[in-house]
Amino acid sequence: MRYRFEDRVLDAERRELRQGSRLVAVEPQVFDLIDFLIRHRERVVSRDDLIAGVWGGRIVSESTLATRINAARKAVGDDGASQRLIKTIARKGFRFVGAVSEDGAAPPTPTEAAVPEQTVTFCRADDGVTLATAAVGRGPLLVKTANWLNHLEHDWQSPIWAPFLRRLAGRFTLVRYDGRGSGLSDRSISELSQATLERDLEAVASTLGGERMALLGLSQGVAAAVAFAAHHPERVSRLILYGGYAQGRNRRGSPVDAAASQTMLAMMRQGWGDVDSAFMRAFSSLYLTDASRAYVNSFAEMQRLSSSGEMAGRLRTACDDIDVTALLPKVKAPTLVIHARRDNVSPIAQARLLAASIPGAQFVTLESENHIPVPDDPAWPRLMQEIEAFATAG
Repeated sequence: MRYRFEDRVLDAERRELRQGSRLVAVEPQVFDLIDFLIRHRERVVSRDDLIAGVWGGRIVSESTLATRINAARKAVGDDGASQRLIKTIARKGFRFVGAVSEDGAAPPTPTEAAVPEQTVTFCRADDGVTLATAAVGRGPLLVKTANWLNHLEHDWQSPIWAPFLRRLAGRFTLVRYDGRGSGLSDRSISELSQATLERDLEAVASTLGGERMALLGLSQGVAAAVAFAAHHPERVSRLILYGGYAQGRNRRGSPVDAAASQTMLAMMRQGWGDVDSAFMRAFSSLYLTDASRAYVNSFAEMQRLSSSGEMAGRLRTACDDIDVTALLPKVKAPTLVIHARRDNVSPIAQARLLAASIPGAQFVTLESENHIPVPDDPAWPRLMQEIEAFATAG
């Protein structure tokens, strides 16, 4: 369905907002908010209605709601003073009051959101495991290490990862790969450990002809990035670490962390890819703390496509056994450590350990609680700016 109002068209199926022929940039959660208000424009929508319909019933602060309403008004050409389209009803809620007409879905046309053309190839790790790699974009070489969930093709359909990848591909030659056991890489594997995760990155790097690279590690992908930088200083021009840790849950000397790891593994094997499972409720509350239901649904789909529950559990165990503390002082590349201040998955103490142990590392904290970089998080623009500026500096 398409909704027309003033000079704009909101296409619900294609998740696009246009002003004439121009595509209006709208963060996914803000799009969900506009769509919800328009669909229910015949009545006043309460705060509880919005939390249920846009945030899936999860707790949302008043400041977060106000920020999203302001962003929605800006996207549709309104503002808080005139409230020409989105009106605040005191102590009641909000209502979309603009005149709206409806028609069928638009025919396919090229948009700025079209998936960039990427080149997918395959290489082999030293134990014979086949790994899928992808290159996209033009510019300085930026290699992103594999993290817990990747799928080189489906990532471009994800409202979480597609904006992140599209932004990087616009500035860099972005190379990434599916780790063993997931995505387009071999799913049936015998060995899975910190050492194999490090060797997979070695195999991908060997296909790049010795070219120096900026290396980007996210979450558990941080460990492989640190190991490669420590062992191959001549190959790494810049090292960027986001949301990571030097020690997995089983290596921190904390019975609480070790118990949490076992609990998560048990739920994972039962509820993998099921958006209504206890595992997904726990997963979303930790990994996507302030994200909409659409993000949670997308992540559940990613789980189903990228790996089996059993393999995901094996990957999670390998991540929980990570320990690269001995390698941190050996990193020579200029390093940037970025971390969400209230990250519920990887404690900020681990980020401080990374930054304090890598010589000369810069440390940046983001005002966020999302472990995964969600595009409509207010901290997301700064995250992207920090990555881009550091990767291209000097």
